[in-house]
Amino acid sequence: MFVRGEAVRGTRCAVLLALVLDGLGEPPVRWHPVVWMGNFLKAARGRWEGTTPAEQFREGAAGWAVGAGLVGGVGMLAARLPGGWVTRGVLLKPLLARRALFGAVGEVHAALAAGDLPGARRLLAWHLVSRDTSELSAAEVAGACIESLAENLSDSVVAPLLCFRVGGLPLAALYRYANTADAMWGYRTPELEYAGKLAARADDLLNLAPARLTALCALLAALPARLDAPGAFRVWRQDARNTASPNAGHPMSAFAGALGVRLDKRGVYVLNVGGREPTAADLPRALRLARLTLALAVLTLLWPSRSRCG
Repeated sequence: MFVRGEAVRGTRCAVLLALVLDGLGEPPVRWHPVVWMGNFLKAARGRWEGTTPAEQFREGAAGWAVGAGLVGGVGMLAARLPGGWVTRGVLLKPLLARRALFGAVGEVHAALAAGDLPGARRLLAWHLVSRDTSELSAAEVAGACIESLAENLSDSVVAPLLCFRVGGLPLAALYRYANTADAMWGYRTPELEYAGKLAARADDLLNLAPARLTALCALLAALPARLDAPGAFRVWRQDARNTASPNAGHPMSAFAGALGVRLDKRGVYVLNVGGREPTAADLPRALRLARLTLALAVLTLLWPSRSRCG
């Protein structure tokens, strides 16, 4: 019982340390584990030769599985390194992207607020979305920024923390790999429709709980954030399933309702159809909601321990 309690306490202390370290910025690119994952996935894709859907699926699935095995194995080895929760907290940090996410939203806001729509479009494409942003209006840029903030708050911060809390470094690293694979392979294009299918489905599965936890915390955070808490709940209830992803719609619809804005991805989905068009002024409000949402999520993950780190 004592050993179990010590392990739980160490996990929680590691989470807090990782969050503190994340505020200091990212490690150098050559030492960044997510960059290594991306390089592996890029190299694996370069070896694909399949021409039929079955061949493409097998190649994609095999490449994904090899990478997952390597990442999980490295995670298991890393968890055994000396230093206890301090070492684990240091190694968890690069699997998070809180500062990078919030900073990117801040940059887009600064450009929009200054009236620099071309610059805001470029920053949005560089940091937050994979879609073509060259023709987006100011309202669409602001909306896409809010969508990305809500979705990536779940994918890049809450999800790895939850996975670490449940399965330590191996599961957190495996999640980050799966999420990176989905970002690189999980598209319905002729080349990736079948080869990236396993990557997309694995990411969907691993994000089921984090997306809903993030949405729930956003609903609860709307009130202290001085936003529309009833609206957040209503829009979440009616629009959470409007997206093709089984997960992204949950945090995005909660944010749309809380902020009172319409999030419209042309020809794909609309969240909070009765809301107003988002503006640059909504981005600081969205960031405030994101910070409070994350704080509630962390409290949920740390509850009910009251023990001190040491």
